[in-house]
Amino acid sequence: MVSSRCKMAVKEALKKSGLHYIVVDLGEVDIMEDLDSLELLALKQELAAYGLELMDDKNGLLIEQIKNIILHQINYTAPIDKKSFSTLLTEQLMHPYSFLAHLFSAVQGITIEQYTILHKIERIKELLIYSDMNTADIAWDMQYSSVAHLAGQFKKATGFTPVQYKLMMKKNIQVQNTENTTSL
Repeated sequence: MVSSRCKMAVKEALKKSGLHYIVVDLGEVDIMEDLDSLELLALKQELAAYGLELMDDKNGLLIEQIKNIILHQINYTAPIDKKSFSTLLTEQLMHPYSFLAHLFSAVQGITIEQYTILHKIERIKELLIYSDMNTADIAWDMQYSSVAHLAGQFKKATGFTPVQYKLMMKKNIQVQNTENTTSL
């Protein structure tokens, strides 16, 4: 669960299944009932209808928690509140970072750092296209040590500098708007 919409969907699935919850948080649900295998299967099917999956093994749950923490940190945390991902994960999940990193790599096939970079790049793309922030502000917001560091990582991941990407996407949007206007 990454968003408030996911939380709402989980609450709705629990309600439809006749279950009562104590807490529905990102990646975690605490329900009041003990479920038998049929009730668990019904809940899994209800969640699947919303495009969600019930994680009932501890390692899978831990992986989802790592992802949720990273995504929340990238998308919703102010720059001055940010800690390093390793510190944040260790504090919130109460496991040594080396254990978390090894588990994540073994299950996901990429490192936590690679996963983080991929999602930071996606967030940077959004900010370049849909915000008025300049590259320096984005670098600060995304916790890069410099604009050059952001630009280098961005180019390695996308093949474009942030400025090239922004110009290219703005042209694509203008072309689409022109096509939509002429087809009406």
